[in-house]
Amino acid sequence: MKANFDMEKIYEKILHEVDVGIHIVNQKGETIFYNQKMAEMESMDREEVLHKNILDVFTFSGTQHSTLVRSLKTGKRTGQKKQTYLNNRGKEITTINESFPIRQNGKIVAAAEIAKDVTQLERVIKENVFRNRTVKYTFDQIIGESCSMKTVIEEAKRATRTSSSVLIIGETGTGKELFAESIHNGSVRANGPFISQNCAAIPEDLMEGLLFGTRKGAFTGAVDRPGLFEQADGGTLLLDEINSLSYSLQAKLLRVIQEKKIRRLGDTKERNIDVRIITTMNEDPLEAIQHRRLRQDLYYRLSVVTLWIPPLRERKEDIPLLTRHFIAKYNKAFQMNVNSISPEAQAILFEHPWPGNVRELEHAIEGAMNMMMDEEEIGLENLPVPYRKMYSPKGKSEKFNFPAERKPLKEKLAEMEKAYIEEVLAENGYNVTRAAQTLGISRQSLQYRLKKFALKR
Repeated sequence: MKANFDMEKIYEKILHEVDVGIHIVNQKGETIFYNQKMAEMESMDREEVLHKNILDVFTFSGTQHSTLVRSLKTGKRTGQKKQTYLNNRGKEITTINESFPIRQNGKIVAAAEIAKDVTQLERVIKENVFRNRTVKYTFDQIIGESCSMKTVIEEAKRATRTSSSVLIIGETGTGKELFAESIHNGSVRANGPFISQNCAAIPEDLMEGLLFGTRKGAFTGAVDRPGLFEQADGGTLLLDEINSLSYSLQAKLLRVIQEKKIRRLGDTKERNIDVRIITTMNEDPLEAIQHRRLRQDLYYRLSVVTLWIPPLRERKEDIPLLTRHFIAKYNKAFQMNVNSISPEAQAILFEHPWPGNVRELEHAIEGAMNMMMDEEEIGLENLPVPYRKMYSPKGKSEKFNFPAERKPLKEKLAEMEKAYIEEVLAENGYNVTRAAQTLGISRQSLQYRLKKFALKR
């Protein structure tokens, strides 16, 4: 019985789904197959490459030659080769290729290339080297006179006395990295390196090699290269958005922290390291543990010192101070002479909930000053359009007819949680153990919330 499906289309579908680039040219060097992964790696549309000569589409300069063309001409397999070249838009691409000829009846009729993308890894390494040459921030540059900010600054300063792990929790834009660098600069490690890496920015298959380093031959294209732990030896390693790491990688990270030794990917040799670990999260770690985004045992290791950075909406008394700071910053950058903000514009800044926190406020001030000419005061008309529309009388009437004082659900629930915890604490004479039992949560969970809400203990 004849099959009622097209095997050729099935094979083609599989080749487009695999996680390696596949490029096949005929004996003239014209592309006859180019899978989707290869198109993504080379930032091309498949139509730009198919049925065209490879040397008309890609540029190989200096000592670089197309391994695909070489294999086609020599009839030899090239083996694993690192190759850097330009696409037709001038973008640099770096891959690890293995090319080989395809023969039929003893004649070379085509050549195929299987490629792995290392462009991103090369870029990440370069960016880390550039970004981590200098450390900028100290506690003097943290702006805030509110009680909540003074408290967390004081706690952070105390953390400079030791090399214990620090977990910094706060929403996006609250300044977590600023606190991390300030702790490093205030510690005995200040003369050592400060290395930072956003864990969410790197694919999992690259992250392990980036963290722990690689040994030549460990995988295709691997070279002897120190990882971030070795680069940070004697200093501080900041891992931003630690809950973005996979569970398996979190387990390996835990082992490194416990043993203070690393083993490069593909190596058998263990290397001693002396690194202080600072991590950040933009969510409640207990929720992250519950939803398996953070290992509980790793959390205990990372949270020896825990800092909770308050969102801007909970310290609005700092808005005038921050506004003056950003005005001064952009006066210098734009060669302007703005010296104030009008009461109407200031009122909008106080009314806005600032989901993007201090970073959003900075962008709002920068945007306002971009709209000014010779004025010395930021007026209502200078604020970015979304803020003006959101809080204009017309804008309010169009916003679902909700009362102006309505708050986001998350913020309202947090207020209710805080008030209830305060009530239960008072009923139990501020005995944390008894209060936790009444609330039906662990003592540690209650301690965490007391710190989060800056409640009396």
